[in-house]
Amino acid sequence: MPHNISLITTFAAALGFGLLFGMLALKLRLPALVGYLAAGVLIGPATPGFVADAAISAQLAEIGVMLLMFGVGLHFSIKDLMDVKRIALPGAVLQIAVATAMGVGLAHWWGWSLGAGLVFGLALSVASTVVLLRALEDRGILDSLNGRIAVGWLVVEDLVTVLVLVLLPAVAGSLGGAGADTNRPLWQTLAITFGQVGAFVAFMLIVGRKLFPWLLWRVAKTGSREMFTLCVIAAAVGIAYGSSEIFGVSFALGAFFAGMVLRESELSHRAAQESLPLRDAFSVLFFVSVGMLFDPMVIVESPLQLLAVVAVIIFGKSLAAFALVLMLRYPLNTALTVSASLAQIGEFSFILAGMGMQLKLLPAEGQSLILAGAIISIAVNPLLFKAVEPLQNWIRSKSELARRMERAEDPLAELPMSTDHAKLSGQVVLVGYGRVGRRIAHDLTNQGVHFVVAEQNRELVEELRKQGFAAVAGDAGEPAVLIQAHIARASMLVVATPDTFRVRAMIETARALNPSIKTVVRTHSESEAELLRGEHAGKVFVGEHELANSMTQYVLRNLSEAEAKPH
Repeated sequence: MPHNISLITTFAAALGFGLLFGMLALKLRLPALVGYLAAGVLIGPATPGFVADAAISAQLAEIGVMLLMFGVGLHFSIKDLMDVKRIALPGAVLQIAVATAMGVGLAHWWGWSLGAGLVFGLALSVASTVVLLRALEDRGILDSLNGRIAVGWLVVEDLVTVLVLVLLPAVAGSLGGAGADTNRPLWQTLAITFGQVGAFVAFMLIVGRKLFPWLLWRVAKTGSREMFTLCVIAAAVGIAYGSSEIFGVSFALGAFFAGMVLRESELSHRAAQESLPLRDAFSVLFFVSVGMLFDPMVIVESPLQLLAVVAVIIFGKSLAAFALVLMLRYPLNTALTVSASLAQIGEFSFILAGMGMQLKLLPAEGQSLILAGAIISIAVNPLLFKAVEPLQNWIRSKSELARRMERAEDPLAELPMSTDHAKLSGQVVLVGYGRVGRRIAHDLTNQGVHFVVAEQNRELVEELRKQGFAAVAGDAGEPAVLIQAHIARASMLVVATPDTFRVRAMIETARALNPSIKTVVRTHSESEAELLRGEHAGKVFVGEHELANSMTQYVLRNLSEAEAKPH
């Protein structure tokens, strides 16, 4: 047998040290991603001792990129994005522009080229979807409006980054890098690139969205879990590779569209579950590989530059997002949650930095600064989420401007004068109009029960008013919102949003204005439910537990009816 086993050595070292340092990071209450990056630093050339094979590690990282992008495409939903389009689309684009301008300014100050500044600024502007999803899940707010806005915002960032990854090789030559043929006019290079991308997208939308879901069904009918998993992974990697070889587009774009077309299948959820272990494993290899590129000496040699990078990531783009959200008249809580969500960088930043190095646009120092900024920002991010509530209370108590920006001259923050007052006595005040809130509203309508919806999503409030329902926009944790919903004359407060962050404030306000009001609360956490019950929050429903009970009661009721029928 051959004795050259550098692939196995690199694979084993990356996974082994990734596990060790990932566990250590979790013990320190940091994201595991910080541990993976640290493992890469340890087995990289910048530290003494064992050094993994960088070339093999880079290829393993490419597979990791494919599977990461495949996962993004598999979970990408046009509908979810459209629900928050009025804030996510302009917000993400403007925030990317502001952060990129900051990065270009720093690069110019340090004497870098315009091409280096653009890559550097773009890398600082895009947050990590992996880190964000984990943070929102840990806090139980992934399905809340704030969670949907943050995820939609990052989806737009991801789409912009995918476009940048497509265009960067085409324009690198014009920016002083080693991109496409510099003898070819820029317009011609861009035309060819867009033509290749257009041909690939057309093929995937016309042929791929029919062929690959059909193939997935055919494999699923075999009943073999092994074959199903193989089909999903083969589609992800095969489409990514084929898109590069045939259409000349990046692996990242190919894998993203592979996920998008497979999402068309009813088996997409199973595809996501079956491919998850392999995606996770190669994601670890990707982050370890990125860590291998990091030179720790940048912390000693360029501390002021690193401080500037961290300031842009944590404060610069977060403050830009904060101002944009408030200007769009969303609540302060939403602005702070989105700001905390964006105050880090991750996988797309690494991909951009790597491409910048390959195209000879970004200096090695730039990549090290990006990696160091990512490690620091990801480590600090959980603390920023914990600071949201106290910071919100402090800002509201100190800043009249912030309070005015939230609600000043906002027609959606007040019920229309034409609202029938007969519907504003003994009504139900329904907080949240997501999946659960919609079902409750539907049932109340069928029973002829009047209700007023309090919802932070302005688009939903506008739609409800068009349909003739009473609705106000704003954070129901604020007394002004519940006052506008006529809580003082309501018979019941129903909190249908899974975001229990402000539930106590809602209940306190409701009872202060209406001591006899009944309250019904929804939560995902049993511990949170026990706490709410201990505070006499009324009837508390726990998501999965209550749903399971309802399903069980239905099954038992139908079984009893079946047994009662004569045979």
